[in-house]
Amino acid sequence: MTAHTDTAGTVTVVYKVSGMSCGHCEGAVSGEISGIAGVTSVKAVASTGEVTVVSAATLDDEAVRAAVDEAGFELVGRA
Repeated sequence: MTAHTDTAGTVTVVYKVSGMSCGHCEGAVSGEISGIAGVTSVKAVASTGEVTVVSAATLDDEAVRAAVDEAGFELVGRA
């Protein structure tokens, strides 16, 4: 899946993250990604390994990778 622009002018991207297994993991990943400038919403789901990120503009994948690494997990790529 590639990024898509919603009608409200926001960009939604779903990423695959490996290693999440619980709510604490979801919170750690969400917290780090939320710190990226322009991010308005993050929803991490450990059971699927998917993290949905809504932002005001397209994010740099390396910034997302760095945030996920900081949380202690691995960004596999876009879902």
